[in-house]
Amino acid sequence: MTTKIEASVAMLKVIESWGVNHIYGYPGGSINSTMKALEEEQENLQYIQVRHEQVGALAAAADAKLTGKIGVCFGSAGPGAVNLLNGLYDAREDKAPVLAIVGQVPHTRMNYDFFQEFNEAPIFDDVSVYNRTIMTPESLPYIIDKAIRMAYKENGVAVVVIPNDFGYVEIPDSKYSTEKTRNQAPILPSPDPELVSEAWDMLKNAKYPVIHLGQGARGATEVYEEISEKLQIPIVITGLAKGVIPDDFEGNMGPFYRASSKVSDELIKKADVLLSIGADFPFAGAVFSDRPLKYIQVDIDQAKFGRHHSLDLGIWSDAKLFGQKLLEVSDLVEARPFYKAALEAQKDWRAYLQKMMDRTEEPLEYEQVYKEINRIADDDAVFSLDVGDNTINSFRFLDMNPKQKILTSALFATRGCGIPGAMAASLSYPGRQAFNIAGDGAFSMVMQDIITEKRYNLPIINIVTSNRHLSFIRSEQDDVPQNEFGVDLTDADYAKIAEGMGIKGIKVDKFSDLHKAFDEAVTEYKAGRPVLIDCNITDKRGIPVELDLNTDGSIYEDPKFLATYDASELKPFDEYLAEYSAD
Repeated sequence: MTTKIEASVAMLKVIESWGVNHIYGYPGGSINSTMKALEEEQENLQYIQVRHEQVGALAAAADAKLTGKIGVCFGSAGPGAVNLLNGLYDAREDKAPVLAIVGQVPHTRMNYDFFQEFNEAPIFDDVSVYNRTIMTPESLPYIIDKAIRMAYKENGVAVVVIPNDFGYVEIPDSKYSTEKTRNQAPILPSPDPELVSEAWDMLKNAKYPVIHLGQGARGATEVYEEISEKLQIPIVITGLAKGVIPDDFEGNMGPFYRASSKVSDELIKKADVLLSIGADFPFAGAVFSDRPLKYIQVDIDQAKFGRHHSLDLGIWSDAKLFGQKLLEVSDLVEARPFYKAALEAQKDWRAYLQKMMDRTEEPLEYEQVYKEINRIADDDAVFSLDVGDNTINSFRFLDMNPKQKILTSALFATRGCGIPGAMAASLSYPGRQAFNIAGDGAFSMVMQDIITEKRYNLPIINIVTSNRHLSFIRSEQDDVPQNEFGVDLTDADYAKIAEGMGIKGIKVDKFSDLHKAFDEAVTEYKAGRPVLIDCNITDKRGIPVELDLNTDGSIYEDPKFLATYDASELKPFDEYLAEYSAD
């Protein structure tokens, strides 16, 4: 006699077979058959009850970004389905494999204008690589398995809409999963040796070569450190590649454009050859379009060739394999003056950042907060950055190494990604420190899910930098220029809000209280409890180094600019070039 199993339970067993151990969602009437299955499978699959489906979808996307494994979330019909979209678009834009399970009214009530019933499939067409509505109970586990395969294949979102009554139906208990196909190691493309030699010819004949490193180079740290030193070429990075090359490596100039270091932007202005490695840079049109540089792009995805700049040379290859081959064919370059100038300029830039962090005066400012984060951060910590000025500040001031991980909503840039990212980090990497770093504007969009951290005892260190403004947007309005409007925020005591949700909240109004507050946060973290520090900082703007990219001269020749940002020690890159006879 054939053993029977409820279709919804069979679905969850498929999900479990792919190595998923937790799933995010919020109950609703049209998803109750899935809830019943989650109760039955609770020993094998942990249900994380978020307080908003957006948070669940963002957390699932964060899981995928951090681990490479598929993230899973669900929402009920109607408003639950719509609420998932923000997180699903984040997953789509950042190429993260996510499975979204969407409830639907019973199939006998579909197309009858039933309560919360509407045609859900079209709203997911744009966001998904695979989008299906279940037509029979028997097909449910099969479609879920296929959806997971498609999400992995396309690095995107797969959506499965399930009429609620189908989940209760008993179907044959068969082997529905094809998970074993995932165990096969991917075949990574190796570079064409002739093209690598051609790239080397372009680099050695360049006067101002620059390497642009993206997160596609993760795992190739030592290779690109050696390339930088051997070939005497400075490295600039994308924001998400922070930590791929340690921040204390002298050839690492940091990110460029708006969330950047001074020196990286100056190098991009000078570069005559740019070697891009596994980098996906969304502001390419604003930065590269008018640069008369030769552009070499190395990528594992051929569809990305030419998206940054018209190609002079494209090489289809895994980043590490390309780097190893480049080391083989290249010669040692002796003391390139341009490289020496870059190193010296970067030393001065780092000294400026350190000066800002070392200030002890009142009132409290964001740089002082980042010094404390660096002080307490473990060497394998995971940082979830919410969107806004903290993106810029984290890229500049966090001191990271390759064992640490950084996470944000990169291309979609949705505010409110900090808490769900930190939850994903804590669940996916239990035992590792997880930080949520958010401004008051972003934090207040999803702060209800602090209670989720409490419910599941997730020892997350939440840091809210409260300056009562949407500072990132205010700076954009200033730069247009236009009047500042709609960017001021009503203040709130986020420490008290945290206390109301059952976790320790620490309010910091003065620099003199900062050190103690972070020590208290570490105590809470080590006790296995979440904690929140509400830092009441000024609303000052950090130095806008990106303004230099669109000027013929240098903004660092302007005494007013230097005075405004307490940067009198910074000098134009041309002065470093002259010092090393590299101009």
